[in-house]
Amino acid sequence: STLYHLLLENQTINSNKYCSQLDQLKAALNEKCLELVNRKHIIFHQDNARLHVSLMTRQKLLQLGWEVLIHPPYSPDTASSDFHLFWSLQNSLNGKNFNSLEDYKRHLEEFFAQQDKKFWEDGIMKLPEKWQKVVEQNGEYVVK
Repeated sequence: STLYHLLLENQTINSNKYCSQLDQLKAALNEKCLELVNRKHIIFHQDNARLHVSLMTRQKLLQLGWEVLIHPPYSPDTASSDFHLFWSLQNSLNGKNFNSLEDYKRHLEEFFAQQDKKFWEDGIMKLPEKWQKVVEQNGEYVVK
């Protein structure tokens, strides 16, 4: 299964909630990908949103022992929202209307269930190439 969190209407995320989600991610990795966790260290990527760089979050990531991939100050090319998952998810939502949060959750579950291993591997394998372009451009925006 896929780990994701939906915020309730009018709810915002803060450092406490984000750190709690990081703990849940760590537990899910330990449960589902223990061989990967034991074999290699975790390299974590996030953007520079205030709650991602807060002292509490930095301490939590240090406690988890995860290496944080530095995100250039302005580089939409490496933004988490630019990851192919979100493009595909957006395409699956185009033209859809949901009558309830439960309908939306059902759609998300179906969307995630339909993605095969290759879908996830392809997206992950594209990241080093995207990062290399950003490095070559000194963090400047890369025209696609």
